[in-house]
Amino acid sequence: MNKTNSDIFDHLEKYRKDIVEIQTKLTSIPALGPENGGDGEAEKAEYIKTLLEELQYDNLEELNAPDDRVKAGYRPNLLVKIKGKSDKKTIWVMSHMDIVPPGDLTLWNTDPYQVVEKDGILYGRGVEDNHQGFISSLLAVRALREKNILPEYDVCLAIVSDEEMGSGYGIEYVLKKAKDHFRPEDLIIIPDAGSPDGSMIEVAEKSICWIKCETIGKQTHGSTPEKGINAHNAAAHFIVKLNELYHLYDKNDPLFDPPISTFEPTKKENNVPNINTIPGEDIIYFDCRILPDYTVEAFQKQIREWADEIENKFGVTIKLSYPQILSAPPSTPSDAPVAQALKIAIKEVMGREAKAMGIGGGTVAAYFRQEGLPAVCWSTIDDTAHEPNESCRIGNVINDARVFVHVFLQK
Repeated sequence: MNKTNSDIFDHLEKYRKDIVEIQTKLTSIPALGPENGGDGEAEKAEYIKTLLEELQYDNLEELNAPDDRVKAGYRPNLLVKIKGKSDKKTIWVMSHMDIVPPGDLTLWNTDPYQVVEKDGILYGRGVEDNHQGFISSLLAVRALREKNILPEYDVCLAIVSDEEMGSGYGIEYVLKKAKDHFRPEDLIIIPDAGSPDGSMIEVAEKSICWIKCETIGKQTHGSTPEKGINAHNAAAHFIVKLNELYHLYDKNDPLFDPPISTFEPTKKENNVPNINTIPGEDIIYFDCRILPDYTVEAFQKQIREWADEIENKFGVTIKLSYPQILSAPPSTPSDAPVAQALKIAIKEVMGREAKAMGIGGGTVAAYFRQEGLPAVCWSTIDDTAHEPNESCRIGNVINDARVFVHVFLQK
């Protein structure tokens, strides 16, 4: 390891208190999308801009996606450039501001919006997904600035909205409005997926198909089921029917973890408030992650056929809609420059051999790949995103920042 890297790595160690302070403030601002009962990311973006100003950046561009569902009237997206020795390419690190709701509060050991530190681990909603990615990239740039060292190439931090609910107001909007900012030779890193030892570089993903299933029957009293049509009963049979997808779509691809397609019922909306009423409407959701071997179009056709079967059997009407559909784009080659740069950095910083892999969770890397822009996801995380007691290791933030610094300084 050269002396420049060593000096900066030591400097990053001084940021432990800053990490706790920034995490505490970010977590106290619950940037939930309107779909989740929130008011968007505008308040969090204002705090983030105060952190960015300390970097003495060369340029800040704000791309606000109009959204009249939130008080601010827009969803913020920030692009912050630090000029390097050369502008032949840009090293991008993209993180997101929005979070998911905490869920059942009884499953949390702490207040999800108040960071608690224990044994070098921070607990709170959003601390991993995706505050860690933002903070590690922010501190990597801050360290370079404070040590008066220029990166080899331009570095740009993209901090976006709406990642958790489809990215229509986030990176998808940014790519529509500012596509010319991104070039195929750029290195694009998204610290929003990873592994506990930091050895996984995500280069491929499965297709995503979220299904909203509205089953409509006829409401009646619980004691006279013959007078109604039980929408809940029909919907339950539909859930069981869709479990057959695991047998129909049974290919195995070791590039991915898990190596199979997955089809899981998740959210269920309230139907009737009392036990002795047979519901005339029932709404359920499925989260399906499909290996690239299969097309989403054929998958949707199969779902509709099975919905028709349930309709005929139970006398209900089933309306299908898709809150999110994302067909798997071409993968980023495992030998792409961005993957190779990360492998070198991970080896030197962490002493580990990194491996290119595919994952089941859809990432915003897909939007870049669809535009022919090689992108990878990487970070060192315990994978607690969306769980109760979501957590982030302070040591992981520092080590990830060191990896980013190494990439920024590679010739």
